[in-house]
Amino acid sequence: MSAPPARAPPPPADDEPTDGASSNERLLAAAKTDNEELLEAAFADPDCNVNWQDGLGNTALHYAIMNASTTVLEHILCHEQCDVDLQNKLERDTPLHLAVKTEEDEREGLRLYLVETLVEAGANPLIKNKHALRPIDTLPPPPPPARRGAPVPQAEGDDTEAVRALLRRAEAEMALGGAGNGDIASDDDLIDADDIASD
Repeated sequence: MSAPPARAPPPPADDEPTDGASSNERLLAAAKTDNEELLEAAFADPDCNVNWQDGLGNTALHYAIMNASTTVLEHILCHEQCDVDLQNKLERDTPLHLAVKTEEDEREGLRLYLVETLVEAGANPLIKNKHALRPIDTLPPPPPPARRGAPVPQAEGDDTEAVRALLRRAEAEMALGGAGNGDIASDDDLIDADDIASD
């Protein structure tokens, strides 16, 4: 997995927004502001639920993706109870849908990093939102086929085709039952002619 794109340090923690807030509300605030200290404080509370959904159905993972909070993203995904496939209420989007829709900011490669991180954490690329769209369906259409040998035009810094390829691989693995599926042949499964018994 690649390293997250460089990011400016988060703003200093502000005690006012979290005064009287529940651990779940502090968790969402940490995800929105990429505040690692606030996240750790929320996780320290036994009542904190990493999958808690606000009124819009968004979890800390949804907000970490929407706000490109790459520092807290890894912590949220490492939480053993984290469900990477929860859908929000408005669009029924999973965090993977939101990651694919991420627009590039000054950090080139951000969208690819977010998508790759979620896929590696086990996000299901086949889940459809309320518009019956999988995450890959929210990408702009692929460019028309180029003449043989001609370069495919792509805007500088545009990672759309890399994201599309990553999602296609993830969909194929999911359709085959996952990369660790015992039904998928590997080089170790090949039969050696010397190992076959003869009559």
